[in-house]
Amino acid sequence: MGLHANSLATLFSVAAVSLATGYYLGQVCPAVKSKRQQVQDTLINCKKQAEREEEAYKDSLADDDTGDDDESDEEEYEINSLSLNDIPGEVRMALVIRQDLGMQKGKVAAQCCHAALACYRLIASDPTRDSYNPEMTERWLRCGQAKITLKCPDKETMDELFAKAISLGVNSYVVHDAGRTQIAAGSATVLGLGPAPKAVMDQITGDLKLY
Repeated sequence: MGLHANSLATLFSVAAVSLATGYYLGQVCPAVKSKRQQVQDTLINCKKQAEREEEAYKDSLADDDTGDDDESDEEEYEINSLSLNDIPGEVRMALVIRQDLGMQKGKVAAQCCHAALACYRLIASDPTRDSYNPEMTERWLRCGQAKITLKCPDKETMDELFAKAISLGVNSYVVHDAGRTQIAAGSATVLGLGPAPKAVMDQITGDLKLY
């Protein structure tokens, strides 16, 4: 009798747990499905919005023969920097910003991103380029990808800095803006230098002030 009572008690306990579990899952699963559906709806709306914007952009290009983006297409100088690999010490990148253009902070940030990515692309992305230097890139990446922003008064000074960088074998890139916002099309906005040893970079930018 006692054994039978224990069996019944066990069955009731299992049944109670099953009912509770079923109730919980019944409450949770619709919420999970609802959340997933919200995510799916959001992604669908994002896709539709992106498609509309892409169509509008294509239409604008059809009306504009230049086809400019935030950065205009410029010839890239492939500077061989392998001779700098023997120079020890910190490796850094410098972003030299023209001050006479009156660019706002957001514009400056975008132009600096263009310069940094262009310098990295030149030195690290394509083994067929004369500017490809994996050893210098690895030194820069290993030590925290140091970057410094500096002020440059005008284009003449920027041109002089660029020429000096080329003569010293420092990887370089000048960003020319497309002119969609704030400044005239083709304006040289930021000079990207490096990555290169700090000792060499100081020969180019040592007299410039921090931005």
